[in-house]
Amino acid sequence: MSSHPHPENGRGWPTIAFESREWLGERHSGQSRRAMLRARGPYQAAVPPLISEVAIPPIADETSISAEDAVIELARFDGEVGSIAAPFSAILLRSESAASSEIERLTASSKSIALAELGRRSGDNSRLIVGNVRAMEAAIEMAEELDGATIIAMQSEILRDDQPEHTGGWRTEQVWIGGGFGNSPHNASFVPPHHERVPGLMSDLVAFARRTDLPALPQIAIAHAQFETIHPFPDGNGRTGRALVQAMLHRLGVTRNVTVPVSAGLLRDTRGYFDALTAYRDGDVEPIIREFARASADAIANGRELVQQLGTVRSEWERATSARSGSAGRRLLDVLQRQPVIDAALVAELLGVTVANAQSGIDRLVRDGILHQIGSASRNRAYAAREVLDALDAFASRAKRARGSRGV
Repeated sequence: MSSHPHPENGRGWPTIAFESREWLGERHSGQSRRAMLRARGPYQAAVPPLISEVAIPPIADETSISAEDAVIELARFDGEVGSIAAPFSAILLRSESAASSEIERLTASSKSIALAELGRRSGDNSRLIVGNVRAMEAAIEMAEELDGATIIAMQSEILRDDQPEHTGGWRTEQVWIGGGFGNSPHNASFVPPHHERVPGLMSDLVAFARRTDLPALPQIAIAHAQFETIHPFPDGNGRTGRALVQAMLHRLGVTRNVTVPVSAGLLRDTRGYFDALTAYRDGDVEPIIREFARASADAIANGRELVQQLGTVRSEWERATSARSGSAGRRLLDVLQRQPVIDAALVAELLGVTVANAQSGIDRLVRDGILHQIGSASRNRAYAAREVLDALDAFASRAKRARGSRGV
């Protein structure tokens, strides 16, 4: 094994180095012995720099101003939405989780995601997105305790239902991104550090993320880029890295009330986002800072439109409903804004009423045209608030992926 010092590139941030590692490989089903032997041999694995004590280099005035403006607007949006007496926090968190998942090409309709949250039959992607919702919730809940254990917990929430064998700790094998041939890292587009280096690199990253002497958005953008460069897990790195962004926004006090869907902003130009991650590995921090400033502005604009649409929907419901004040049906209106697909059992649990009273409230809203039954089942019926689902799908459409994008 040989390694090289981290070279200087004139931009003030150390680039990654590389070291030679030996790949022994294993023979897999359908693979010839010759192919297995060809896949063996040395490969180059990244050696990211330690950054916990590195100063952020001077950045262009325009980038610095954009980053500062983004923090101000993030805090303003958080305050605006947090002061509204409506359950927008859950909706925005779900929107962030869905957008982060779509960056990994995991797409699902808002209806399918809501059905998965209800425990009903839905697609595999929907279940994975619900796991990402749990990861975002964990990130926010544990933001003050940000350390290696909390990051591991975030990733575990994402994969616990589908890949539990890949949770519970840092990876213990080499991984690579793109390219490669056979089952080896040779010719991959990027080979993250050997797993022996991961624990030390993650301890260093946590120390950087916990610093209090850095401007917020550059610190968050760099921490995210370093996380993706380390790639500390066998799977779920992109989604966990974006959950880390939300944890840091809360930890640094930029947001306190809601989850601003920054991933929806990144989704608008995923090519620029991934190119910025590559630039970071070459020692240039400015592109990733610019991407996060742009993504924050896009996310706020998109989020404001979603909140306005949901507010309009709620006002129309108030005019349309015949449910009396204080009844299960009237109280259910608040539930539907954060949980647009429901059944009687869930409503009974959330409102603290009997299942019979819950069903009565649901039936009232069905007659009012606010709820619509999904399918034609006569038992265990589920119902949807279509206007909320339409607003969420419109939000996702506005945050559509740019052509030619690729996964983390």
